[in-house]
Formats: sequence, structure tokens, C-alpha cells
Amino acid sequence: MTDVRPAQLLKSQHFRQQREGDWRRLEQLMTKAEAGSASKLTDEEILAIPVLYRSTLSALSVARETSLDRGLVEYLETLSARAYFFVYGSRATLQDRLTSFFRNDWPNAVRGLWRETLISTALMLLGAAVAAWLVLHEPEWFYAFVPGELAGGRDPAASTETLRSTLDGSDGSGGLSVFAAFLFTHNAQVAILAFALGFALCLPTGMLILYNGATLGAFVALFASRGLGVEVGGWLLIHGATELFAVILAGAAGFRIGWAVAFPGQKRRLDAAVEAGRTAAIVMGGVVVMLFFAGLLEGFGRQLIVHTGLRYGVAAFTALVWAAYFYFPRREARLGR
Repeated sequence: MTDVRPAQLLKSQHFRQQREGDWRRLEQLMTKAEAGSASKLTDEEILAIPVLYRSTLSALSVARETSLDRGLVEYLETLSARAYFFVYGSRATLQDRLTSFFRNDWPNAVRGLWRETLISTALMLLGAAVAAWLVLHEPEWFYAFVPGELAGGRDPAASTETLRSTLDGSDGSGGLSVFAAFLFTHNAQVAILAFALGFALCLPTGMLILYNGATLGAFVALFASRGLGVEVGGWLLIHGATELFAVILAGAAGFRIGWAVAFPGQKRRLDAAVEAGRTAAIVMGGVVVMLFFAGLLEGFGRQLIVHTGLRYGVAAFTALVWAAYFYFPRREARLGR
């Protein structure tokens, strides 16, 4: 019994002496890489790391099977873990991640929600149609759909000339940057609520999208009843092509989560919700970008571009850009990359 421990120690020392050179070299390379000098590694060193990692992993396996001393096993485990994260871990820069998000992740996620996007669009159009019909037949319905702070004096009590002046910028309103910030905050709140309420089995999200469409329909109906339908269309669409699409996508993201919670299929309800949440979260990350862009158009472009034809031109251009970005086939896809 007394000879077991010395024999085991001798065996461990012999094992270490045969391979310690490779371990020390791998440790030096890992220390250099972890200190932020990975870019300074030579091509030879970069190619050597995977080889040394596999050799160290093999040595760890032998050390465990032959019950070598615990200190050696722990050293090899730590060194193997450090090398693993270098060999297999993500080393993408922030620029790489952003490029991947805008080039692949976001458009792929939006295309994956095409059914929910159609449902969200249909609900918004339905709300707009119903509210417009009600307001055209009874103007007092306007106040049920459009909050006073959002109307900003554009209501049935205003004269036609007052309504016209708010569309062409002749009302002399200033503080465009403040106005843009307010509207961006409002639109962001609508989109975030449409997304967040999806967890409640889609119903609150659907109601919010309906109401948002009703607000739009009531607003357009008021101006159309005064012969300003074409003008208000340009006034809205210069930013609405982006803003309303962003809200529709936020609703679609909420529907995806709500549907997964309500009908998880063969998965556990929580697992289905988490999986749906990943796709929805990517879409919402892009929605924030869209809302920021819409806020700029809403607060500046709409006030500075007063010609109705130019407003429609900007709206058509932005709509084509979003359609091409999200739904037109890409070269990588055709090549099978």
C-alpha cells in the first residue's frame, strides 16, 4: 500500500514531462490572446492553437482515465477551457455583429413573420375602414378615436383653412426637433405595447392594432370630408410608409409570441414562447431603427417638404426601399450561400 502513492506520483511526473512543452506554449498563446493582443498573433501561432488544444484535450482525457494527480487534471481542464473559447467562441467585432444583423438577421426574421404581418396589416386596415365610415357619417366619432394631444387642434371643430394650414406648414408652428421627439416617443410606445401584449394570447395586441388603425382612419376621414383627402395622404405617408410598417411589424412580433403561448404544439409552452421570442426580439430591434427614421421624417421631412407630390414621392421611395430590403431575393440566397 505504501508504494502506490509514490508510483502514481512518478507516473504523473513522467506524463507531464513528455507533454509539458506543448501545454506551456498553449498557455503563453492564450495569455497573449486574452490580453487583447490576438490581432498580433502570427499566422503560425494561430494555426498552432487548434493543434495544441486537441493535444491538451487528449492529455486531459488520459489524465482522467488513469487517475493522475488532481492538480494536473485541474490545470489541464482550465487550459482546455481557455483554448476552447478561442477556437470555437465568437470573436466577432461590434461592426461584424451590426453588419450581420442588418444584412441577414433582421430581414430573415421579418420574412419569417409574413403570416403575422398579413394579419397585423389586415387588422389595421379594418380599424381604419370602420373608423373612417363612422366619422364620415357622424363627425363626433372623431373624438372617440383620436386623443386630443395627438390631434393638436385638427378636429371637427377646426375650420377647413385651419386644417389646410396644418398640412402645408403655414400655421407657423416651430420647435420641429421637440415635435419629432414627441412623436417618436408616441410611436415607440404603440409599437412596444403591441409587441409586449402579445404574451396575453394575441388579443390585446390585436385590439391595439385595430385601435391604431381606427385613429388613422378617423384622422383621414376628417380631412377627406373637407376636400383635403389627397393632401392629408401625402402629409401622413411621407413618414407613415415607415412608421405604420414598423407598428405592423411590432404587432406581428406580438402575434408570433402569443400564438406560441396559446398553441405550443409538441413543445413545452415556455420553450415555444422562448423560441418565438428570439425571432420577435430581432424584429423589434429593427423596429426601433424604423421608428427613429420615421421620427426624423415626421418631425423634419414632413414640415420641410410641403409639396404634396414630393411627399408622395418620398413615401413611395421609402416604401420601395423597405419592400426591397425585406422581401426581394438576395444574391446570396440565389447562389445558395
